[in-house]
Amino acid sequence: MSAPVFLLEDLDPDVLVLLGAEGRHAATVRRVRLGESVDLVDGRGGRAECTVASVGRDTVDLVVVRRTTEPVPTPRLVLVQAIAKGDRGERAVELATEVGIDEIVPWAAQRCIVKWDGQRGSKALDRWRSTAGAATKQSRRAWLPEVSAAASTTAVAARLAAASAAFVLHESAVLPLSTQSVPDAGEIVLVVGPEGGISDDELAVLTEAGGVAVRLGPTVLRTSTAGAAAAAVLSAMTSRWR
Repeated sequence: MSAPVFLLEDLDPDVLVLLGAEGRHAATVRRVRLGESVDLVDGRGGRAECTVASVGRDTVDLVVVRRTTEPVPTPRLVLVQAIAKGDRGERAVELATEVGIDEIVPWAAQRCIVKWDGQRGSKALDRWRSTAGAATKQSRRAWLPEVSAAASTTAVAARLAAASAAFVLHESAVLPLSTQSVPDAGEIVLVVGPEGGISDDELAVLTEAGGVAVRLGPTVLRTSTAGAAAAAVLSAMTSRWR
């Protein structure tokens, strides 16, 4: 079984210390033990393979055995995820992070039921970022995905126009994603709409910006699962999973 992973920004010291929330999680939730192997990652590709030296109530001291740096995944995968109600947005973030997405952009689409206004939006964004961190550790990733601020359709269209390739998942699309030509470098942007779907106006704006309307298969996926499924398809089609 692979070693558990925890996040720590500075991996340079020979003896590393987990404090605060990470220390409590390691000591009281995960219950790491003296001599156990643990990996620490900085979210920027750095990984320190460690051995537990001591465990306190909410602190863990670790001795570094080996340091490695994992290369930047390429091509870069960006998920534009429409804001969803309940915990479906967080579920989308969790699954996409586990699959390996590099950036998640919350999208304020026309048919989004939930609106990220003011403090409510700030709290929701914090939850998405916290979910991405937890999923990073669960999936043993060394790279923490960026969760950007919520974007308008105009801003999303600009991302599509600048991308090396861009795809808009749409249930009425004819072209399967798996048959598309994809680059092995640059940035690939995926757009997933809300539960009510992408409006005709939005689809027109996104395709005019360079997005290709595609489908995954014969079934219709929830907004919480479509992004991860599409990212898995693209990872298999590129060098990311080879």
